[in-house]
Amino acid sequence: MDELRSFALSALRVAEPGARCTAVRALASVGGAIDTKIVLAEPPGVPGRPVRPQLVAPGALAQRAVGKAEGRAALLHALAHIEFNAIDLAWDCIQRFRELPDDYYDDWVGVARDEATHFLLLRARLRDLGADYGDLPAHNGLWEMAEKTAGNLLERMALVPRFLEARGLDVAPGMIDRLERAGDEASAAIVRRILAEEVAHVAAGSRWFRYLCELRGLDADAEHLGDLADRFVLVLEGK
Repeated sequence: MDELRSFALSALRVAEPGARCTAVRALASVGGAIDTKIVLAEPPGVPGRPVRPQLVAPGALAQRAVGKAEGRAALLHALAHIEFNAIDLAWDCIQRFRELPDDYYDDWVGVARDEATHFLLLRARLRDLGADYGDLPAHNGLWEMAEKTAGNLLERMALVPRFLEARGLDVAPGMIDRLERAGDEASAAIVRRILAEEVAHVAAGSRWFRYLCELRGLDADAEHLGDLADRFVLVLEGK
């Protein structure tokens, strides 16, 4: 039986989007005890990346109105790229961080499964609109944040699920409204489903953030922990 954390690390090298989603299903079926003590040696090529999309600076991405099909496709492409990267973030939470309760690993297996489902829904809708994932450029901001928090799980929980994903919850209702006003109920329904399921991902991040704070004798509501988000966003934006 494959060991979960080792499987997650090998899955991180999978580049092709369809194969990556297949690997998520395989990851969810991995059984047996989780070896939380081993230190995994990270090989080159993590994470795997498909040839497309081209990765550019966030400021190089064009803003397009959703009133036209190409504008809606651009919005869905950006969301698909977020979900594609979110699979990696969930896998990385499994393989990188050691000596945590089994429930922690179960949570991130579930998150990876949800993110793969979201990606597939968005990709199918993109194809309905005559496009596909990889047709447009995208940025690498989510994985860059994973790299910046690779040495500290408390920071990872604070800055990825509790900040970046929570920020996504804030903007999703506006996306849904714009898609509905454009008459694209099919796309709006997908974003509505993603919004509902991402709430649980933010909750998982908060649960393990508070667990780590308690373990380290920190006040989870202390101002200096909240300020972590502002500090890392400034670094991410090059300011």
